[in-house]
Amino acid sequence: MKFGKVGQVALVSAIALIVATLFTACGTLTVGFLFVPTNRQTPGQIQVFEVNSEAGSLRTIPTSPFPSGGRNPIAEAVASDYLNLYVVNEDDNNIVQFGIGTDGKLYPQSTINTPGSFPIAVTLNSSHTFLFGVDTLQPIAGCSLSNPCPGNVFVCPVNSDGSLGTQANNTKVCSAFYPLQLTPSDTSTVLTPTAINLLANDSSVYVTAYNPANNKGYIFGYTVNGDGSLSPMNGGLPMSAGKKPAAIASDSSSQHLYVADQFSNQILSYAVQSSSTPLSLQSTIGTGSQPTSLALFNDQNLYVTNSADSNVTFYSVSSGNLTNVATYASDVNPIAIAVDPRKLGFLYTVNFLGNSLSGYKINQTDGTLINTQHTPYASSVQPTAITGVPHNGTATK
Repeated sequence: MKFGKVGQVALVSAIALIVATLFTACGTLTVGFLFVPTNRQTPGQIQVFEVNSEAGSLRTIPTSPFPSGGRNPIAEAVASDYLNLYVVNEDDNNIVQFGIGTDGKLYPQSTINTPGSFPIAVTLNSSHTFLFGVDTLQPIAGCSLSNPCPGNVFVCPVNSDGSLGTQANNTKVCSAFYPLQLTPSDTSTVLTPTAINLLANDSSVYVTAYNPANNKGYIFGYTVNGDGSLSPMNGGLPMSAGKKPAAIASDSSSQHLYVADQFSNQILSYAVQSSSTPLSLQSTIGTGSQPTSLALFNDQNLYVTNSADSNVTFYSVSSGNLTNVATYASDVNPIAIAVDPRKLGFLYTVNFLGNSLSGYKINQTDGTLINTQHTPYASSVQPTAITGVPHNGTATK
């Protein structure tokens, strides 16, 4: 079939309209980016996924993945202005600052070493002026993984350009750290930190740790001072918390704290109290096998990954008390979980052995889950963590 000149013009115009429509749709459907470190390669990688607003489906952006700036990226945090991502490379004892582009691309800006060694978790205050984290080992001479010592909490000031630390001897350092010890004088009992949580009101930091020699778990509480320094609660003494508290989360009211006990297969629910008695245990509830991470949605729904069972358990929340509602299958070995960055009601697990992310849509009425389209989503090998930023809805190419 042949077209006359008028027909050819009409055909070209129709094609252009279709293409323009597709690009417009693309521009309105990307509502956030997820950053997922993976630790198999050296250096590690950070894979960036676009979140689709209608289906919750994921796709990697064209230039992903990005080098993490070190070995074994294991944790991350995003500044509240969404301009900077901080990635913890455990085996290199460093934190790398990345600038976040409007298209989700990452640009390395600066690197800082932590006071101790083998950092495993970080969090930022709401004004992104201080970063708090935990090292597996204190900076003690002779301390190593083969000759371990207690871990520590550290504080890094965040500068106006997003870099971390204070200037000392022509380099920036995170100089403030606080030992995790059963008593101020006990330097021999090895306590290994597992997670850190800063309350939404920025008033208190809580750190979970355990003694690998006898599988006793603890929670340390600290009051956050105006200069970012920490004052230990409860006279510096930790509270007992199961066998191995592996993850910790708090609600937006800063009134309730939830801890996943990986060895006892349970969630511990706490009410936040005063500095003299920082936490009060409200209840415990069973989980699947080896719970590893927690995510709250609207303070009414708590989702817990059970890493050994490869599933997610959903609990309804009422004044800090939990009720088991349902369990949903994931891909293999979920170890991290997060709600979508714009909080539209999508949930994602990071599946370490599945080399993937599993996606779910949250029912806004009852909190139940259904799978998102095309889940699971392939990732680079051995993903370890997840965080994200919302997007303004413009096209991402």
